[in-house]
Amino acid sequence: MREVTASGPQDTQDRGQPGGQPHGLSANPSLLAAGAAGFTAAFAVLWAVRGLPGGTLLFWAAPLPLFAAGLAFRPLAAAVAGLLAAALLGVTAGIAPALVFLVLFGVPAALLLGSWRHGSLGLALAMLGLWPLVVLLAAALFLADDGGLDAVMRAAVEAVLLRLDMPASEALVTTLVRLKAGAIGFWVAIALLGNATAAARLLERRGLLAVPAPAWSRVRLPGWYPLLPPVAALAYLAMPEDAVPLSALLLLLVPLFFQGVAGVHRRLEGRQARPALLAAFYMLLVMFLQVMGPGLIGLALYDQFRRRAAPRNS
Repeated sequence: MREVTASGPQDTQDRGQPGGQPHGLSANPSLLAAGAAGFTAAFAVLWAVRGLPGGTLLFWAAPLPLFAAGLAFRPLAAAVAGLLAAALLGVTAGIAPALVFLVLFGVPAALLLGSWRHGSLGLALAMLGLWPLVVLLAAALFLADDGGLDAVMRAAVEAVLLRLDMPASEALVTTLVRLKAGAIGFWVAIALLGNATAAARLLERRGLLAVPAPAWSRVRLPGWYPLLPPVAALAYLAMPEDAVPLSALLLLLVPLFFQGVAGVHRRLEGRQARPALLAAFYMLLVMFLQVMGPGLIGLALYDQFRRRAAPRNS
């Protein structure tokens, strides 16, 4: 290809690109997407680490580019993006933010996408309970010589209450320690599902989604998953003073909770007032989570063992 300049016709074909064909990174859109996603995710987390305005929102949106890369190409792109983002954070912000990013977003995003791309939304949903459980058990093992996970979490809760100038009563600290791991797992699961759904819809509108759009309302956990919470419950009954069994139980119940929410969506399909009913449902869920949470878990178990589509308008 030639172009005319002030000095005459010039050959613009890259000598290293025979026939004008791209080579290297420019010939691999998957790696290009992974690089862009990694830089974007690292930027979002770094913005939050520096305490800049809107940092909290950007932090929880950090998995969005990872899911976009993985859904447009393949899970390997999301894994590469996560590793790149962690490396950039390690250089610019330190090891701690990089590890937090990997544990909260990098690894679970790759696990969810791997299950999703293989056609198993149920396994992807199960990962929202299994991966936090692995992290919990690894932390308990790692902190065994420092008084155990319970002591470390208690010290962290007391430090936060002191910073907030709130009285750190024994009852309050004990309650927060017992619920902290489950609350973190629940919130991270919401962030992962929200970002995955947003990325899928964004790519679908542009014709870039490489997998079928997820039908989350019809998701069903693997048949073996409901057996895990009873095991954690038995461990809690055997060791009621230890925070690990209760935390494990709460984490394992998170996927069942979301399957119950999916059951509500499925039962409202085809109804004219569906948007208003869903809005009322979520408002009540936020206001009465302690009551509706167990109910949704029960609904999930009902749908799981009935092994049939939930009746519409029931």
